[in-house]
This record gives sequence, structure tokens and C-alpha cells, in this order.
Amino acid sequence: MAIVNENYLKLPGSYLFSEIARRVNQFKKDNPDADLIRLGIGDVTRPLPPAVVEAMKKAVEEMGRRETFRGYGPEQGYEFLIQKIIENDFRPRGIDLSVDEVFVSDGAKNDTANFQELFGMDNILAVSDPVYPVYVDSNVMAGRTGPVSTNGQFERIVYLPCTEENGMKPPLPRGRVDMIYLCFPNNPTGMTLSREELQEWVDYARENKSVILFDAAYEAYIRDEDVPHSIFEVEGAREVAVEFRSFSKTAGFTGTRCAYTIVPKEVMVYDSNGKAHSLNSLWLRRQTTKFNGVSYPVQAGAAAVFSEEGKKQVKESIDYYMENARIIREGLQTAGYKVFGGVNAPYIWLKTPGNMGSWEFFDKLMKVAHVVGTPGAGFGASGEGYFRLTAFGTRENTERAIERIKTRM
Repeated sequence: MAIVNENYLKLPGSYLFSEIARRVNQFKKDNPDADLIRLGIGDVTRPLPPAVVEAMKKAVEEMGRRETFRGYGPEQGYEFLIQKIIENDFRPRGIDLSVDEVFVSDGAKNDTANFQELFGMDNILAVSDPVYPVYVDSNVMAGRTGPVSTNGQFERIVYLPCTEENGMKPPLPRGRVDMIYLCFPNNPTGMTLSREELQEWVDYARENKSVILFDAAYEAYIRDEDVPHSIFEVEGAREVAVEFRSFSKTAGFTGTRCAYTIVPKEVMVYDSNGKAHSLNSLWLRRQTTKFNGVSYPVQAGAAAVFSEEGKKQVKESIDYYMENARIIREGLQTAGYKVFGGVNAPYIWLKTPGNMGSWEFFDKLMKVAHVVGTPGAGFGASGEGYFRLTAFGTRENTERAIERIKTRM
């Protein structure tokens, strides 16, 4: 008799976006003529940059010739891509990295979910609330979070409420925690941390020998100069932080799959005898066992992101989405909604009117305005009463959606 991993039974009945899809599909079945506009799931709508497409075409042609064919590549990524990542994303910000501190992967979602494998089951983890569900669910699957309490939260997770009173920013834990998930610019709230605020987190982690798992997937959307793009811009972060980045929302790789994780050699974890072990070497060991690397054509396309043409084309897409964010933010404010985010991030976090539940607002928005968003409750207890819209739609659909909200809601 095969026995189930009972940790999976602790998970909610369905993944947040699966439940959204279920409700949308049922609505479309009942209302086949309805013109739904989707501003919910964070998928991009603009195509890959032309420079990326050309580089991938060339790489595929190479794979079709005997003299240039490539088989298995290095699990941590080709050096031609890693060097471009270091030279373009980090060195201009005064951050020095070695080639073997950068690990290319097939998605930041995968890496943030898989990285917890390196930590023992007794570690206490902290997450902001609301939170990107993958951080919590992957630890639930591993068995690190304990049972679910009566309020739907897990007993061995320290939740850090992001409220209007604290500017939608997580407070430092009151006690010691071992693993800290931070995402800035934040998904779902769209908020950011200043350099001084991020320094407080690094100082806390150094004092408590904690590890910060820092998701910087949306750093390319930062507009304010005083907001750090990388946690490694902060003093001491190399000792306590791992950073996850992605080409998905930056360069349209959601369906192409390419990302990278920075694991400095100084970041340590400890065994039961107090002996220190490098997370860098442990992550390398994990990847070489469980991962065969990203395909050569995809990495060639990712490298083209850093060409002069690629940089220009990527900037055009990001500017396009951020103009959408402005349209959504200002349109909602004009309609009387209280709004957060949308300034340094492609996410807009709005307070539902009249203390309406977030799933109730989801249904009303879909049925009345024919607009699909994401209910805040799906991101955690502190997300109840809030709602997320994304700027990743087309300009036409973004403008139509906001007009519908203004006139129908």
C-alpha cells in the first residue's frame, strides 16, 4: 500500500490561481458571450524582444549542425550568460560576484520553492502576510510548518502582517527566526523597502544567524532612485542573503523559462554540532543531482537581453507595463478606491469597498464589470479585504477594464 506524504493534505484545497481559473471557466460556461478582461494572474502579454528571438533562432540552428551541436550543459548555467548577468545587473551597482555564485535555472518560482530543501525541519520561518503562496506551500510540502491552526495559518510559521498602519511593510520578527522570505518590489502589494529599511533586515539576520531568501523578480520595475534593486547593495548582505531573479516579467520569458539565483559563498547554515556549511556548495550539490540545466537556445536568448538592442527592447516593454500601472492606479483613485503599489512594481493593491470580502469582490468584479483580478485572501489572512490587479495586460484592455470599474462598480 502506497502511503501519501501527509504534508500535502495540509495544503488548501487548490492553488490560488487554480481556484481563480475554476471560477472563471464556470462563469464563461454560464455566460459564453461575456467579454472578460484578465488583470489577475501575473502573466505578460507582450512578445519576446526581437533580439531574444533572433538569438534563439541562431542557437537552434547551431543545435542542428554537427559541428556546433551541444548536449548536456553545465547545471549551473553557461558562463557566457553568467558573465553578462554579473556585468550588467550587479557590477554597475558596486556588487562583486564570482561566476560560481550565480546559478541559472528554469524559473524563480522553482528556485524559491526548491531552496528550502537545504534547511532542516526544525528551522522557524517568517513570511510577510500577505505573501506569494509558493513560499508557504513549499515549506508545508516539506513538513516544516506544523499543523494548521484555527485561523488557517500554520503554527510553525511566523507571519509578519503588512497593514495600512505599517505602510504595507513587514515588521521585524519579535523573536528569533531562521529563514526569512522577503519579496521586493512586493508581490502582491507592489510596495518596496528603502535602503535603510532593508539594512535593518540584514542587521537582524546577522545578529540571529538567519538566512534571508530575497525574491527580486520585479527589480527592473523600480523607478525611485533610493530603492535598492538588489539586497547585496546593503552592507553585510553577502553573509546572510540569497537572491532570486527572473527573466519572466523582465523580458517576457514566462513561457520560455529562465531565471537565476545568487548564492554568495559567505552564507552559512549550521549542523547539529554547530559546524558551518556553505549554502553555495549545498545548492550546487542539489542542482547537480536534481537539475540538468536550462536549454542552450533559451540561455542564448537570455544573454541577448543584455545586448544594446535587447536592453532597449526590454525597457520599452517595462515602460509599457508601468504606464498600464499608472492608468490602473490613477483610475482607481479617481473612482474612490484606496490604492497601494503601482509606482515601483507592476502590481496594484486596492482596498475592497465597504469591507467587502476579497472573494466576494472577485465575483462581483467578474460578474458586473467582466474584469478578473486576484482576491487578497489568497495571499494570506492579512490580504482579506484587499484585491490585486496587474499591469501585464494590453493597453487597450487595461483602459477598458478601468473604464468598466469606474462606470459599473
